[in-house]
Amino acid sequence: MDDQALIEWLLTGDASIQYQTRRDLLNINDTVLQARIATEGWGAQFLALRKPDGNWGRKFYQPKWTSTHYTLLDLKNLGLPQNHPAVQETIAMVLNTLKANDGGILPIGDIGKSDVCINGMFLNYASYFRAEEVDLHSVVDALLGEHMADGGFNCRSNRSGAVHSSLHTTLSVIEGIHSYAVNGYNYRLDELRSAESASQAFILEHRLYQSHRSGETIDPRFLRLSYPSRWRYDILRALDYFRLTGVKYDERMDDAMQVLLKKRRKDGTWPLQARHPGQTHFEMEKAGQTSRWNTLRALRVVRHFNI
Repeated sequence: MDDQALIEWLLTGDASIQYQTRRDLLNINDTVLQARIATEGWGAQFLALRKPDGNWGRKFYQPKWTSTHYTLLDLKNLGLPQNHPAVQETIAMVLNTLKANDGGILPIGDIGKSDVCINGMFLNYASYFRAEEVDLHSVVDALLGEHMADGGFNCRSNRSGAVHSSLHTTLSVIEGIHSYAVNGYNYRLDELRSAESASQAFILEHRLYQSHRSGETIDPRFLRLSYPSRWRYDILRALDYFRLTGVKYDERMDDAMQVLLKKRRKDGTWPLQARHPGQTHFEMEKAGQTSRWNTLRALRVVRHFNI
């Protein structure tokens, strides 16, 4: 398929795919179409599973992929309207009841310390869904308190003394910082932007997936096209973040971009190569098959960087 045929194919997908295709590939912000995400397809399926107590799954972080946390992240990534009242109610509930001693979000039990990766993801969707800024202050404080000397973040820095940043955590945090900034929040914004810039440099220093010492691939899973990404890092998610934030193309993206281009099928699409194991509400797409999500994400990266 040529690009026009690919776009027409994407526009036959779920409302969320249609909306993001029009927004990101055709430069049309169709808010009527966006509203449909809440009433049909995947968005409606997720929303229908919300329980009377405001949670999904059993609790905020249990079971993992069907929990409140990951469902809210899924809904944000679908492009659900930002003012959805049920989602805003749940986020307010979390902020009012699950603050850890360090000011971040408490994932499981009364352990006193939050998880840096979860804090980054939480900041991402809480900012998107317009949480009250004062309620996010302590989350911002907790994140900035864990910014590491090498430029990034590590979910174990406040619990087991990690000394080197993690690509997983770093990307989750800077996605959150970007969401916070573009949605008009100001508390400690200059410090957050400085941390984001340092984290971008950390990812680029690793050429998106390579050891900065040996040049070897850090983890082969970084090269697989999975979706939803959950907390896991991969090269497409990283490239899509750089696209979203308007970072100029850097030659240190070359290797990752070439890996991405080689994964394109003869018909112009990209596959869903793998899914992260665990219980899910439902499968949006099947592993091994052609993926509208990955085709959309890859196509907007390739177009943005004019590759």
